[in-house]
Amino acid sequence: MTPPQPPAPQPPPLRTSGSLRRRLILQVVMSAACLATILFFTVLVFTRDVSQRTHDSILLASATSIMDSVRVQSGAVTLDIPYAALSMLGNVSDDRVFYSVRQDGQLLTGYEDLPQTAQRPAPGDPAFDTESYRGSSLRMVALVRRLSLNNGPVDVVITVAQTREGQAAELGRLTRWAMLMGGGFFLISALLGVWAAQSSIQPLHALSAVVSRRGPKDLRPVRHAVPSEMLPLVQSLNRFIERLRVSLARSEDFIAEAAHRVRTPLATVRAQAEITLRRVDKAENRASLREMIRAIDESSRAAGQLLDHAMVTFRTDSLERKEVALDTLTHDLVDRLRPVADLKDIDLQFACDGVAPLWGDAILIQNAVRNILDNAIKYAPSETNVEVTVRQGPLDAIVSVQDQAGGFPEDTDTAALTERFVRGSNAAGTIGSGLGLTIAREVAEAHGGKLVIAPSDTGAGACVSLSFPLR
Repeated sequence: MTPPQPPAPQPPPLRTSGSLRRRLILQVVMSAACLATILFFTVLVFTRDVSQRTHDSILLASATSIMDSVRVQSGAVTLDIPYAALSMLGNVSDDRVFYSVRQDGQLLTGYEDLPQTAQRPAPGDPAFDTESYRGSSLRMVALVRRLSLNNGPVDVVITVAQTREGQAAELGRLTRWAMLMGGGFFLISALLGVWAAQSSIQPLHALSAVVSRRGPKDLRPVRHAVPSEMLPLVQSLNRFIERLRVSLARSEDFIAEAAHRVRTPLATVRAQAEITLRRVDKAENRASLREMIRAIDESSRAAGQLLDHAMVTFRTDSLERKEVALDTLTHDLVDRLRPVADLKDIDLQFACDGVAPLWGDAILIQNAVRNILDNAIKYAPSETNVEVTVRQGPLDAIVSVQDQAGGFPEDTDTAALTERFVRGSNAAGTIGSGLGLTIAREVAEAHGGKLVIAPSDTGAGACVSLSFPLR
């Protein structure tokens, strides 16, 4: 066996800037959190302002109702506080209500110690204030009305106040609603953001799946529909695929042309060497000529195998599938190679259990089976049997070739024998290129099948099987 090649240097790991989906989701979630926070504070400020305005309006209405009851009678200021003036405050909440009516600073009625607003109201312009009174926070409003008495004008100041426990409870309820609204907005926005991020990168996943499902030799341009933002990426990928396809085609054409040009002159040189061998009498010269003929045969076979491999590589990119009768194809190959086997006194035996037609490239399948048969005849000793069997499995058709060439040592890596230019330990002294099994494996894999190398049923040799899926 060819000594193992040193492992190919591994490419440096791909660098990544992180997950695009995670980045999109994070940005959307952070934006949703900012918007939810803004919404929360906006709703909170708005509701507090509305609640305060509503409460102030009720306080002002109560104070106005009391102000409307102020009268001047018999040279004195009198008033009769309406029931509705204070009851409207009690209907809003269970807070306590306080009031005071003062004439030029003198208390007429109400609570003596009720504080006054920090800003003295002007006639027709109420003044609002928040003060602490008897351990409670008060919201108060003050109105002033100027009356004319005998001794001149007087100012009557009416102050109405109410504790703020109910208002605080209402504000707490509104705050909770604002939090629920902000939290709901954040949750819905986050879910929509995740969905939007997932939908945005879905074309990337689809494109990746389309490319990853391709075989190693599928160099067709990508035709998958993508968003306009991804079109430059697909165009660049297609240009790279086209350059790679052209490069591979040139390499295959070069190999095929080189093999063809080398094989023809080698045939001429071999013929001349054989003619010279018949004319030479000296033993050492005859031995040299035989070595020359052997080297020519090896070179010619290697050129032929290289040509076959280039042809297989080219056709596997675009298989010409049609109905193939594997039993008939194999039987014809056995008949064609029987004269070669007879030269070594090898008995080619063919057996077929009957198989259904398969769908594939007949030229490639014929080439693969011929290489396996050729290997078996080449390595099998004289006066032995090579058994060729065609049978049908549950889902595939199988060609098996068993020889009596001694098989492989126990430590042989049979999978490595299908690699290019790798030969077994029993190949010493036998003309070969190490491409036969490679060609057979590539043909089987191109059809969705496989090549298996195992010991023969008797243990006296090897069994090489090619399987092809039925259509």
